[in-house]
Amino acid sequence: MRVLLVEDDAILADGLVRSLKQAGYAVDWSDDGDEAETILRVQDYDLLVLDLTLPGMGGLDLLEAVRTNHKSVPVLIITARSEVDDRIRGLDLGADDYLTKPFELGEFDARVRALLRRSAGRGLNQLVCGALSLDLAARQAFLNAEPMNLPNREYHVLEALAVRQGHILSKAQIIDRILDFDEELNPSAIEIYIHRLRKRLEGEGIIIRTVRGVGYMLV
Repeated sequence: MRVLLVEDDAILADGLVRSLKQAGYAVDWSDDGDEAETILRVQDYDLLVLDLTLPGMGGLDLLEAVRTNHKSVPVLIITARSEVDDRIRGLDLGADDYLTKPFELGEFDARVRALLRRSAGRGLNQLVCGALSLDLAARQAFLNAEPMNLPNREYHVLEALAVRQGHILSKAQIIDRILDFDEELNPSAIEIYIHRLRKRLEGEGIIIRTVRGVGYMLV
């Protein structure tokens, strides 16, 4: 899953980026509202973490632009502003949750997990596809209740397919969901990860189907 953090406090942003990456998310960071607005026009995200006081376009204006452009990305506002009017306006503009600085990192992580679960229509930290199950909080995959002990990249490819099981994902879409802007991955590497995952799932009634010329689908 991919997260965009928009925060102009470099020290806070560094800590949040580290925490999100440790939790297994691909993370992009912007410290400017205008830059973030441009990024959001060309890249889809699973979550937007948004400060309100930003250089360039302010956080509330950015939120309004996101919703005006019919982007349904979940939005977690983080801000030092504690005024009730700011909270009300942020929620009215379409924010999904609000966290006032300073906050505990554990609470931030919990809010992120809750929003990502809610946006995918799940109330639990688990995805199930036949004998395959994924614990999203622990970043663990299980086959017939036994840990699969997948390498990091294989797990994230599998998670991307499992989140959208029954739907086709192209190689580019898979890469977008597992990498941030600072990383590169040759699309042919996705074929290698898919091949390895197929071998692990062989004989269990769980198939990663190739839709020729389009992408892959977990069924």
